[in-house]
Amino acid sequence: MSCSDPREAASKADQRIQSEILILQNSVEILSDFSGNSLLSLRGNKLVDLMRSFTFRNSKQSYTGIPIIVANMDTVGTFEMAEVMTKHSMFTAIHKHYSLEDWKLFAANHPECLEHVAVSSGSGQSDLERLTSIIEAIPLIKYICLDVANGYSEHFVEFVKNVRAKFPSHTIMAGNVVTGEMVEELILSGADIIKVGIGPGSVCTTRIKTGVGYPQLSAVIECADSAHGLKGHIISDGGCSCPGDVAKAFGAGADFVMLGGMFAGHDQCAGEIMEKNGRKVKLFYGMSSGTAMKKHSGGVAEYRASEGKTVEVPYRGDVENTILDILGGLRSTCTYVGAAKLKELSRRTTFIRVTQQHNQVFL
Repeated sequence: MSCSDPREAASKADQRIQSEILILQNSVEILSDFSGNSLLSLRGNKLVDLMRSFTFRNSKQSYTGIPIIVANMDTVGTFEMAEVMTKHSMFTAIHKHYSLEDWKLFAANHPECLEHVAVSSGSGQSDLERLTSIIEAIPLIKYICLDVANGYSEHFVEFVKNVRAKFPSHTIMAGNVVTGEMVEELILSGADIIKVGIGPGSVCTTRIKTGVGYPQLSAVIECADSAHGLKGHIISDGGCSCPGDVAKAFGAGADFVMLGGMFAGHDQCAGEIMEKNGRKVKLFYGMSSGTAMKKHSGGVAEYRASEGKTVEVPYRGDVENTILDILGGLRSTCTYVGAAKLKELSRRTTFIRVTQQHNQVFL
């Protein structure tokens, strides 16, 4: 029996491994810049404009606001959260488990919020029927969020095409994916904004359960380039644990940043306040977790595994202070790099690799 050439075996192995080093938010920092914009830095954060305006490729509709989105998870993507976000010109992807009657009541009581929310939907026939009933009942809704854990399927591409055909003037968010080729495929199929991220979420265990994923910052950089080449847009979905991570996502080229865990534990989140070991907590869980599937699907099906976890997060009171902290951090980032507007942050951002992100003497 002949032995294979070790060099040939090594060559085959190399073909299956991408040797390029890819990056996460916590493996880089943004380099400050003092060239040409020192006056902005000296005057401080008040000068920084965080508002963005976009016109979307397929819907032809326009958006103006601060492009931070509350994730469509049923603990954070609530109507109560949307009320507060709207006051700050921020966006909420409403979770998909509200009924038509819930939507009608919300629209009647808070019509000002409809410019800043999306209806979320899965990719099944019943999902499409529910989506249609809500949009027909509330024509002022402009945004649709098509959300599946794995956007790499012909079925999902066809679903995006069907939704585009049915709602030609609605702005469609779709995902999740992590590669430029799939971003282009979804945009050409009718989506306007592509959700980028597989596995980086704070309560996502996809990378552990499946071994599948992509470092978030690299995914954002690559997918933003592909989307912008087609005049499309992307959302960086997941991977943020602090305001600095939000700034890095925008610096990498994201048009929008979607946050779940950073908005968990507040009064506006679903669920009761519990007391554990003398401290107040609220539940937060991934939408592919056993908790979510038991609540909405009767449990985890035998043929699949849970890809999310359930955690108890400290109760944090009103979300207002968290919003101000995120926006304040983002403004400060802009002053460090000399960006007068959030729009300028990406072209003024240079990343440097680091081995430690912050001083950990006091944790």
